[in-house]
Amino acid sequence: MKRYDERDTMFARMVYKKGSKAYEDYYARNHEKKAIDDELRDMPELCSPETPTYDPVDAKIPDANFKFLADIRQLAEGEKNGNKTPIEAENISERLKKLALYYGAKHAGIAKMQEYHYYSHRGRLPEHYGEKVTDLLPYGIAFTVEMKREGVDKAPLLPEIIESSRAYVEAAVIGMQLAYFIRELGYGARVHMDGNYLIIAPLVARDAGIGVIGRHGLLITPKYGTSVRIGVVTTDMPLVPDQKLDIQIEKFCEICGLCASTCPGRAIPEGPRQEIDGILKWQVNQEKCYGFWRKVGTDCGICMKSCPFGKSIELLDLLKPKFIENPSKLFKEHLNRE
Repeated sequence: MKRYDERDTMFARMVYKKGSKAYEDYYARNHEKKAIDDELRDMPELCSPETPTYDPVDAKIPDANFKFLADIRQLAEGEKNGNKTPIEAENISERLKKLALYYGAKHAGIAKMQEYHYYSHRGRLPEHYGEKVTDLLPYGIAFTVEMKREGVDKAPLLPEIIESSRAYVEAAVIGMQLAYFIRELGYGARVHMDGNYLIIAPLVARDAGIGVIGRHGLLITPKYGTSVRIGVVTTDMPLVPDQKLDIQIEKFCEICGLCASTCPGRAIPEGPRQEIDGILKWQVNQEKCYGFWRKVGTDCGICMKSCPFGKSIELLDLLKPKFIENPSKLFKEHLNRE
C-alpha cells in the first residue's frame, strides 16, 4: 500500500484559504479539484446559522469542543524523561492496554507500524503544510472511545456532532495520558488526535486487532460496532503487536449495503469492491460525503446510524460457523429484528 498525502483529505483542503501559499501550491498541482473545493468552501460552515440543523445554544457545544482540541494539540509531542526505566516488552504492552481501558477506552490493541499507516506529507495545519512525515515511530497503541447511541441515533441532527466532538475530546485526553506516561518512562511518544494526525487511524486500529473496516470506510468493533472514535499513540518503546481480527467483513458488507443505500450524499458505493492502487476495496467519495456535511451543518453520521453492528449484530458473530456457511442468513435475521 502506498502512503496517502494528508493534503488530499477534505479536512486539509478546506483549510486552504484563497490566495494563501497552500492554496496556490495545492491547486497548481491538483487543477481538477479546484472547482469542487471552491464550491464547498463557499458553503455554510458546520454548526453555522445558515444550516438547517442550527440551534443558537447547542451549536456552540461542538464548536467549543473543537476549539479545546485545537488548544491542546500542541501537547501531542513532548520531551521524554532522560532517565530510561527498564521495561519488558510483553509486560508493558499488557500494562498499556489495560491502562487505556482503565482511562475509559472500550478497546485497545498494539500495531507494528508500517509506512502505509503514516501520511506521506502533512496538510491540515497551515504551519506544517507540505512537510514530509519522517518520524515513523515503530509501534502504535490504538484504542477506541464509545459514541453514545442516543447521539448517533439522532444523526444527522446536532446531537450527533455534539457526541462526535465529545468523543474526540475523550480520545485526545486518553491519548495524552498514555503518551505522558510513556515519556516518563524515558521513551518517545506522539498523540494522534483530531486535527493533528500523522497517521490514518482506522488502518492502525485494524492492524492492532480492535476492529475491521466496512464498506463505509469506518472501523467496526466488537459490541460497539461503528459507534466509536479512534485514538492512537505512536512510540519507540519496544512493544508486542496484536493479531488482526480474522473476519471477512466484505462477505457481510456485500450482502448488507445499508450504509450505501441510506447515504444521503450517495458517497458510499453500492456495487462490488473495485481495485484501487492495487487494493480491492470500496472507495468512499469524500467530496460527496463532505458536501452533505456542509449542506446539513453536522458531520452527518447516517452511515453509523444505519450500520447493523453495535445494534442487533455482534461483530464476533461473524466468526461463528453459521456466518461462514451462510452470511445472508445472519443479515436476514438482523432485518427481522429491526
